[in-house]
Amino acid sequence: MQKITPFLWFVDNASEAAKFYTSIFKGKIVSNTQLNDTPSGPNTYLVTIKLADTTFTLINGGKAPGFTTFSAATSFVVSCKSQKETDRYWNGLLKDGGKPSQCGWLTDKYGVTWQIVPEEIYKYLAGSNKEGRSRAMKAMLKMVKLDINKIKHAYIGR
Repeated sequence: MQKITPFLWFVDNASEAAKFYTSIFKGKIVSNTQLNDTPSGPNTYLVTIKLADTTFTLINGGKAPGFTTFSAATSFVVSCKSQKETDRYWNGLLKDGGKPSQCGWLTDKYGVTWQIVPEEIYKYLAGSNKEGRSRAMKAMLKMVKLDINKIKHAYIGR
């Protein structure tokens, strides 16, 4: 069992969100349990999902002060092995109403913020070539969805 588990409060659509996330990340719903005798009422569900190697808990918690919206101050970074994988997660999470932001950040239709990042980016943003790092950073800052080939070409000066 993992030591720390992200816990996401949804007003009333945790089960729908669980299906959405497991379809994108090829994950699975581990459990979907109705909770009884809660202040949130009879439609309170606790849903546990597994995405990649991470377990998440989602709850239909109803409307409670301070618990009705997500904030971009908390986001989930998805490390991608290729541009193809970057594109797949990016497009999947934007499906049906997500909003792209900048530098690989997006907010999905439920209001959860994600960073879709090609793993290779770090060798350009933290590479040994100081001018290359600067060019790579400038290129990245102009992007919405990250394009690793453009960042690489900026780093090497093409």
